[in-house]
Amino acid sequence: MGAAQFVHNEWIESYDPTIEDSYRTQMTIDQRQVMLEILDTAGTDQFVAMRDLYMKTGQGFLLVFSITSAASLNEIAGLREEIIRIKDDETVPIVICGNKADLEEHRAVSRARGWEVSQRWGAPYYETSARNKTNVDEVFIDLCRQIIRREDAGGDMGGHRNDEYNSYAPYRRPKRRRDHHHRHKCVIL
Repeated sequence: MGAAQFVHNEWIESYDPTIEDSYRTQMTIDQRQVMLEILDTAGTDQFVAMRDLYMKTGQGFLLVFSITSAASLNEIAGLREEIIRIKDDETVPIVICGNKADLEEHRAVSRARGWEVSQRWGAPYYETSARNKTNVDEVFIDLCRQIIRREDAGGDMGGHRNDEYNSYAPYRRPKRRRDHHHRHKCVIL
């Protein structure tokens, strides 16, 4: 969708989907230092075992489809089902991205359809353009905020439980006072 655009502020014209591309960047979100580890898996079906591992360890997921392809929207529906099954969690942080918003004249998925899926899944929906950098930063920031809120509430961290929090009180404040300069880690797939 635009991980290279987000991290390196560069547009890659000819995208060659590989097994994975990984990116790492540090940023400040709501006065908190966050280290983002982004793994672009290109949604490939060739490496199912690896994909399952990514889903198990990821803390948040950008589900990206092309607004020029109705089939790609169906594909992310299948990915979402797999994520929920593997994580055994229907509330895993997810952001839905309708990419290629710069190709409006080739649109095959209406904004209303994207919004309807978003409402059904309880996940934010953005229309993005990696080429024009439209909403690229916003989707990563939104997903990081979801991950941070979940971490602060003591939620699952990619298969690891944060022991300093009471997992039975998901909306209570942390047991110990958290240092606001502590660096959070957001693992995004």
